[in-house]
Amino acid sequence: MLKANLKTEQTDRLVQGLAHLGLSPNGWTLLSLVPAAAGLAALAAAHSLVAGLVLFVLSGFIDMVDGAVARATGQASARGAFIDGVVDRYVELLLYLGLLLFVGRGEFLGLPNELWFMLLIFGAIMTAFARAYADHRGLVKDERELKKMGGLLERGERLLLIYAGMAAGIFRPEWLVAVVALTAVLANATALQRIWFAVKK
Repeated sequence: MLKANLKTEQTDRLVQGLAHLGLSPNGWTLLSLVPAAAGLAALAAAHSLVAGLVLFVLSGFIDMVDGAVARATGQASARGAFIDGVVDRYVELLLYLGLLLFVGRGEFLGLPNELWFMLLIFGAIMTAFARAYADHRGLVKDERELKKMGGLLERGERLLLIYAGMAAGIFRPEWLVAVVALTAVLANATALQRIWFAVKK
């Protein structure tokens, strides 16, 4: 918890100057969709892995700004957190769709690339769904217990791994597919961890 708080404080200090630009936290959240959409176009149409990586990293930076601006201006709210979480999922979907269109047809470990991306998207969805549904059904209600459901690979780590795969793919395209497959396996393992945690409760 202390480590997370220190990380938040460091992020806030890094971007607090942006709070003076006058854009609302929700405005920053929605703005993160712009470089993400451009990143999709860079990957799918321009077939540029470098441009796609830069644009999605930019989208991630803007995503950090919205929370920092909300805290700096005293505008943090449950509605803002909800919008942020929803937009995060759309950005992640744009990333995976762009990468799928960039990679195209092929196989890895005997399975089609499309199947690996389907598993990745499903794992990403189920990781978030398992926690939300455990809360909704009352299996895990305490906020501290919900945070304990973390698991192997949460969204931040998942994206960092994919970005590392994109960077490696600039030199060897097959490395990108290998990282996508690894992330898909770990994402689904994380979902299963959370399901098991909730069932035990």
